[in-house]
Amino acid sequence: MASNGYVVVAPSRRGVLTLGQAWTDQISKDHGGQEMKDLLCAIDEVKKEPWVDANNLGSIGASYGGYTVYWLAGHHNKRFKVFISHCGVFNSEMEYMTTDEMFFDSWEMGGAPWETNNKVAMKSFAQSPHLFVKNWDTPIMIIEGGNDFRIPYTQGMAAFNTAQELGIPSKFLFFPSESHWVLKPQNGILWQREFFGWLDQWLKPKK
Repeated sequence: MASNGYVVVAPSRRGVLTLGQAWTDQISKDHGGQEMKDLLCAIDEVKKEPWVDANNLGSIGASYGGYTVYWLAGHHNKRFKVFISHCGVFNSEMEYMTTDEMFFDSWEMGGAPWETNNKVAMKSFAQSPHLFVKNWDTPIMIIEGGNDFRIPYTQGMAAFNTAQELGIPSKFLFFPSESHWVLKPQNGILWQREFFGWLDQWLKPKK
């Protein structure tokens, strides 16, 4: 991204690895909490720098980063001009019941969505991005793989359909033969072309 003229901001927010188990664990059962504050604080500080165009900021992410993008789309208060979500969670309840990693989601969320007396689980599912779409107002590109069993591609379809219904500029890039990752060389080239094309369309001043 830097070679394409972008400043890259990649904060070590709560939940990232290599900073100790306690730091990593702080994201669990607190989705939409402190880790989002970390990201927003980081971008708010960096955009003060003279070499950053504070009026043309984008947010991108994959997997949990894709969830983050959907969540930020409903909470960013016009900080960003464009979003890209790759294989992200849009509806946490549906993802819980369709992922191939239910054991992990049960631990990560603190329980199942039907455990209405479980305050921890209810707090987790209350941060599902689909609950905040009424606040969406920013162009978004969504990328999915047809063989993604970790976060099924229907999550992205739901997000795209929602954006379309809301009248938000949106694009859906679907790779039928890919999984949670894009691994085939030609698909990788297409991914790069569409990825930067979308960013350039919304972030780079027209000449």
